[in-house]
Amino acid sequence: MKKSCWFVPVIALLATLTTAAAQQSKKAARIGLLSPGTLQRQMQNPRMQAFFQGLRELGWVDGKNLIVERRFANDQLSQLDGLAVDLASLKVDVIVTAAYPAAKAAKNATDKIPVVILDPGDPVGTGLVASLARPGGNVTGISQLRQISQPSAYSFSRKLRQRSAEWPFFLTMKFHPRRLQ
Repeated sequence: MKKSCWFVPVIALLATLTTAAAQQSKKAARIGLLSPGTLQRQMQNPRMQAFFQGLRELGWVDGKNLIVERRFANDQLSQLDGLAVDLASLKVDVIVTAAYPAAKAAKNATDKIPVVILDPGDPVGTGLVASLARPGGNVTGISQLRQISQPSAYSFSRKLRQRSAEWPFFLTMKFHPRRLQ
């Protein structure tokens, strides 16, 4: 993962945390981290590492002005729904996931708390969002879908600028000049 990719989901999260911090100036912002795997694997996940590094670079420090509520299913996917409900009941400011099963559980557990997904695969195909252009709901994140054409991506980014108040579903992709000809 490129070093600069951390900022995409952090921007979405920062809007939530800034709002939460402004509303509760004496309380730390709270992230709910939901993982289908183990603590050890989560610590080795490059996207999670970059995500938390980006938060630190923006001044969000776990234990200082940020509380991270971590929940791990330890490869028992049947536990994810209960863990997601647990995080929602804690009224965290945002739920962060790095895999589709956890994202689905978080989406099912709440429609009020934003869910940030660091790598959902195909968010439209799995039903996490209605479309990349108009995701709807409380789900946002990044995807590395490569089948989207340059004109579609341009149209999508134009709509993002027009609808900055909505929770956009960010995507990262590489454009190749030869494909535009």
